[in-house]
Amino acid sequence: MNDYIVRATAADSQIRAFAITSKNLVEAARRAHDATPVISAALGRLLSGAAMMGTMMKGEKDLLTVQIQCSGPAKGLTVTADASGKVKGFPSVPNVELPLNDKGKLDVGGALGLGVLSVIKDMGLKEPYIGQIALQTGEIAEDLTYYFATSEQVPSAVGLGVLVDKDRTIKQAGGFIVQLMPFVNERVIERLEKKITEIKSVTEMLEDGNTPEQILEIILGEFGVEITDTIETAFVCDCSKERVSRAISTLSKKDLNDIIRDGESIEVKCQFCNHAYQFDIEELKRMR
Repeated sequence: MNDYIVRATAADSQIRAFAITSKNLVEAARRAHDATPVISAALGRLLSGAAMMGTMMKGEKDLLTVQIQCSGPAKGLTVTADASGKVKGFPSVPNVELPLNDKGKLDVGGALGLGVLSVIKDMGLKEPYIGQIALQTGEIAEDLTYYFATSEQVPSAVGLGVLVDKDRTIKQAGGFIVQLMPFVNERVIERLEKKITEIKSVTEMLEDGNTPEQILEIILGEFGVEITDTIETAFVCDCSKERVSRAISTLSKKDLNDIIRDGESIEVKCQFCNHAYQFDIEELKRMR
């Protein structure tokens, strides 16, 4: 089954919500970067969150980037998403190995440590919107919850989960974002806050066989949830040899001549998907 995102409203549009199943796209990212379990979990959570956030944007060409720069061994993560469900991303250090945390879970917070989460929205305006927060826990869902509350002034609950199998492949991945609209009444807020504390984790709900629609039903069923849209989502990189050659051609004439003088063809890898592109000397000479 393909990964997908559902959008929904509840409580007479006082609540808007998103849910995603993202096992395949997280597995594609894991394979592309040969990531260890803790990095697969960290990158997978950020990919899932960003994919949902991307569908909040209006324009076809709008682009969202979520970046974490941190002091932990992971060093950082970068993810981009568009409004149509396409998402890609890479870890700064893909091979971090850490013992499980005190709850017996993958220690994503320990891998990230202290740091900054930045959200950059390029919506075709003169300047992109940039929102930034200090990491609160490094567990990513809590950090995005804090980002929405402080940078966008939208009270939100974010749940994200990645379950890594014994063979290091991705067994389950997904998440939800539930947001309160400005006109929400206090009774709805109280009931929703109570419900969020009672639900199982995202990976437990997925392991129980729940779809994104059913996850939102579990969280919002008592509020009259209405699914408004379904969007396929996937790990998609739009790199190409032409794009990489344009990047190489921006090198200074001296640097390019130094490479040519070496007399060896070069290999350049895309950061996002690790695809390798080869350039021979004749191709490099044409870039001068």
